[in-house]
Amino acid sequence: MTTLEARPAGDSSLAQPILVTGVTGYIGGTLVPHLLAAGYRVRVMVRDLNRLPCACWRDQVEYVQGDALKPETLPAALVGCGAAYYFIHSLFGGSDFVEQDVRAARNFCRAAKDAGVGRLIYLGGLGDPEQHLSEHLRSRQQTGAALREAGVPVTEFRAAIIIGSGSASFEMIRYMTERVPPMILPRWVYSRIQPIAIDDVMTYLVEALRTPESAGQVIEIGGADVLTYGDTMAIYARVRGLRRLMLPVPVLTPNLSSHWVGWMTPVSAKIARPLIEGLRNEVVVRDDKARRLFPMVQPMGYEPAVRLALADLQPDHFLSRWREDGSGESPCILSLQEGMIIERRVLTVQAPAETLYDEFASLGGTRGWLYADWLWKLRGAADRAVGGCGLRKGRTCRGAPQVGDQIDYFRVEIAETGRRLRLRAEMKMPGDAWLQFDARPLDAATSRLLLNVFFAPRGLFGLIYWYVLYPIHRIVFTQMSRRLARNAELQAASAAKRPSSS
Repeated sequence: MTTLEARPAGDSSLAQPILVTGVTGYIGGTLVPHLLAAGYRVRVMVRDLNRLPCACWRDQVEYVQGDALKPETLPAALVGCGAAYYFIHSLFGGSDFVEQDVRAARNFCRAAKDAGVGRLIYLGGLGDPEQHLSEHLRSRQQTGAALREAGVPVTEFRAAIIIGSGSASFEMIRYMTERVPPMILPRWVYSRIQPIAIDDVMTYLVEALRTPESAGQVIEIGGADVLTYGDTMAIYARVRGLRRLMLPVPVLTPNLSSHWVGWMTPVSAKIARPLIEGLRNEVVVRDDKARRLFPMVQPMGYEPAVRLALADLQPDHFLSRWREDGSGESPCILSLQEGMIIERRVLTVQAPAETLYDEFASLGGTRGWLYADWLWKLRGAADRAVGGCGLRKGRTCRGAPQVGDQIDYFRVEIAETGRRLRLRAEMKMPGDAWLQFDARPLDAATSRLLLNVFFAPRGLFGLIYWYVLYPIHRIVFTQMSRRLARNAELQAASAAKRPSSS
């Protein structure tokens, strides 16, 4: 893994913006902050400005609307750009995705040529073109060839499975391993692959701008380990502390496998099928061009890459994608994202944010949790019975909570006075859980309460545990949020009636 350094302020290559396409996808959206950190100006192209990603970099880039299948929209996106990253893929746009990919790439490279763009950088699929490649892998390589047709120098990277939280390939490994204790494995799990960490992919993509020798090159990239797909799941299970039985089933075709994945995981069969078909091919690096052109990049092995991906199972990884100014109210939004189950409740409160914060910062201990305290005590007793901490002795903090304080069976992880309180559960459970309260000021007398419950289940039992308790959670946390809002409004109304001191 290589740490990227910012370019010197006087570097002339920073004067022109760098165009990034496909920012609503995994690779494009991940690349943008890396380019910004390296000191580049970034322009992003999206087909629909209403689908701009809710990311921390939104206010640091230029936006332009464009569609590679509509050539007339491309000149405005490419004008003045020194280089462009092409991450457009029509895989899920219909049965003619191969033809769409090639047509879009031709439109884009011609527009880039007319605009005087100096470089195109593209990430395609690893695989020996002399083999009988899957339709998905072959289309990735055909797209790279189409990008070269107009004569603009192209740096084409080719990678196999990318290991990172949000990568479709990694999510398939994650959910298959987490949810299926007796793992039914078809023949394709024994094909050799060379997975690569998302951090190393990002380093290659950024360093390509700094390495003019990479122009006009097809560069195969991979991590330090060559494994089988079965190995990737076995190693993932070991890292997560899961025991898995692997059962080879030679008759399971890619079509049947994709439906199996779609049934057992959140990855749809439509997405899984092309990925699985690609796994029939051996996808390993066949030359050392990447090492010669980018000696500063030292790709990590598969297990460290998995550990980095799993480190994203933290609330901040998901909160960074949500708009801070999101409007509207919701009694409960339930979602599953990259191994994390999230419940979110949003209420508008007729009270200042500071008053609302004081309400949720005083929860626990002798005050209790505002609704069904007997359930909280029952959960504490059950935890104590299995050797857990139970409710302990209530609150260790007499005043405002501080990081590290105990509140019943929670520990304070974040305490931002007047704004945010995050509690991490310390009960024994098959996963990790957090309870987070936010008070967002809307004006001097109004605020918004956000109550987020995060749970990262470990294995199938963790998933079952969550959904068994979900009906209770839905009632308890909904009532808690309503009573917090009501109490804050009563406190604000009481304060408004008190005469001010002269």
